[in-house]
Amino acid sequence: MENTQTTPTMPTSRSLATEAVHAGRDDLAALGLHAAPLDFSTTYPARDTRAEAARIDEFAATGARPDGPPVYARLDNPTVARFEAALARLEGTETAVAFASGMAALTATVLVRASAGMRHVVAVRPLYGCSDHLLESGLLGTEVTWTDPTGIADAIRADTGLVVVESPANPTLAEVDLAALADSCGSVPLLVDNTFATPVLQRPHGLGARLVLHSATKYLGGHGDVLGGIVACDEEFACRLRQVRFATGGVLHPLAGYLLLRGLATLPVRVRAQSRTAAELVRRLAADPRVARVHYPRLGGAMVAFEVEGDPHAVTAGVRLITPAVSLGSVDTLIQHPGSISHRIVAQEDRHSAGISEQLLRMSVGLEDVEDLWCDLDRALTLSSGRSERRPRVTGERRRRPALR
Repeated sequence: MENTQTTPTMPTSRSLATEAVHAGRDDLAALGLHAAPLDFSTTYPARDTRAEAARIDEFAATGARPDGPPVYARLDNPTVARFEAALARLEGTETAVAFASGMAALTATVLVRASAGMRHVVAVRPLYGCSDHLLESGLLGTEVTWTDPTGIADAIRADTGLVVVESPANPTLAEVDLAALADSCGSVPLLVDNTFATPVLQRPHGLGARLVLHSATKYLGGHGDVLGGIVACDEEFACRLRQVRFATGGVLHPLAGYLLLRGLATLPVRVRAQSRTAAELVRRLAADPRVARVHYPRLGGAMVAFEVEGDPHAVTAGVRLITPAVSLGSVDTLIQHPGSISHRIVAQEDRHSAGISEQLLRMSVGLEDVEDLWCDLDRALTLSSGRSERRPRVTGERRRRPALR
């Protein structure tokens, strides 16, 4: 039976591109395989029930991944374990724990701290709309204090269990100095949502974050066909996450784990190609009089946000090649209006204070040719301006530059 134990530590001699291809697959040759296997089993034979009971008791007490063959899919699955090991290698953490979605991963992380009596969360806006709502609603029995990055230290209380930040942020792409933020957190665990940057562009653990969260649905999967979430962290925190996952049932399906592991292999190639196209679109948008402002992070990436002078809804209605849809990180380009869709659940005043204007559009750049994408955007921007022809370019102070935040 396949051994689920893999070593997540990244060998210093390997590049991230090489690790993306080989992480989680190191034992395949010994198994006589070339492609990673997919294990759909929900349960496994237990010939030695005494030993099985002891292993289950050990997991219940410690949350450590059981040694030996798997027991039950809600406890452990070899295919999912491969994805966890691979992502931990890419993020440079000791281990990782996968969930059915990014929101399930965030929920489990908050519950770990809340169950220890640490029910206060400090968070920086903007966050993904549903993440914001989960914290703001108090649904998990927690209280949240919203602050800017400079106010973290003052916001921390004796019962603060977590500091939550997303950088680059969804949807404004605002960036945070993660090393400085980690210093401000002191002993309170810092959770960084690294969905937009991916480990290709940023590795928060090396900057002081104890926890690195991904909506694996996005760039890690990369093809718009799988839901998943994952938290890269140390083994001590992972033990508690596994216990919450086992008790609440937010497990990642094996097929999703298989697709996500396969997606990791092309992650660096996809992100770098998409980033090049995004940077060129940013250059053109920044010089276009139909665009009021462009938001693009200093670290780069394939996410672009821009505010239009005209009707943003006409842009989403006017694109033909680009798909007007939520989500991001796929091979095809998506565009959406955060105020109406991804962040609609956040109160309007909170959206506006976080820089999410009603004119803002968020675009996830895919792998299409840049000229085809620009042609589609150009047509949609013309529709948004209410003109049949493009307005002439203007020069001087009215020409807008990217807001590199």
